[in-house]
Amino acid sequence: MNAEKRYRPNVAAVILSSDYPNKCEFFLGKRSDIKNAWQFPQGGIDEGETPVEALLRELQEEIGCNRVEVIAEYPHWIKYDFPNGASARKMYPYDGQTQKYFLVKLKEDATIDLDCCHEPEFEDYKYVEYEQLLKKAAYFKRKVYRKVIEYFVREGYIVDVDRT
Repeated sequence: MNAEKRYRPNVAAVILSSDYPNKCEFFLGKRSDIKNAWQFPQGGIDEGETPVEALLRELQEEIGCNRVEVIAEYPHWIKYDFPNGASARKMYPYDGQTQKYFLVKLKEDATIDLDCCHEPEFEDYKYVEYEQLLKKAAYFKRKVYRKVIEYFVREGYIVDVDRT
């Protein structure tokens, strides 16, 4: 008999730099707890919290800045299973996460501060073009990232992205 999988409710931020639309670059953070793992900021939704409230809280906790304009929300929740290993054990009793993705743009006066928290989630960050993003992001997140960004492009929320 197979036990039903349990997924942790989560939000994720596709962050455009404040230079957008002059330059179409996406924020990627290098995780401090997993070697060479680059990803979008994300985090769990606390009880009683809306996804947008969780998004703003997680951005403040992970990158020290929630000075963003929410541009769009991906219309569906996306599930993924944790890869085998330490990070999966860390998230017990969950088998994976169900995520709500938001497209946001940093406001011009926004400042990233990765040292804002006691245990920083990210040790480094960079803004990358779409092609670099899909090469640099953690392997098990690339398919979802492509799906979400392609949706935002198709719906006209992101323009001038080079998808070669």
